[in-house]
Amino acid sequence: MTKGVGVGYVTVSAKIPRRLKELLDRYGIKPGPIIRRALEEEVKRRVLLELEERARELSGRLSHISDEEVASLIREDRERR
Repeated sequence: MTKGVGVGYVTVSAKIPRRLKELLDRYGIKPGPIIRRALEEEVKRRVLLELEERARELSGRLSHISDEEVASLIREDRERR
């Protein structure tokens, strides 16, 4: 995720069972980094799922275009630059 100057933070809270909190304290586990990592991984997973779905949709729309036609269009675009 984004790191560096100008990055703002917000607080996110969650209720957890008392026993879990006791165990976190007992083992000196700081929940912040673990929660942050879990949320980042879940967001990344969801973004990838969304991109896969969009790629499937585009693939279906473009399946009627031959490889030769795609190559030709790319060549034409490069020549115009």
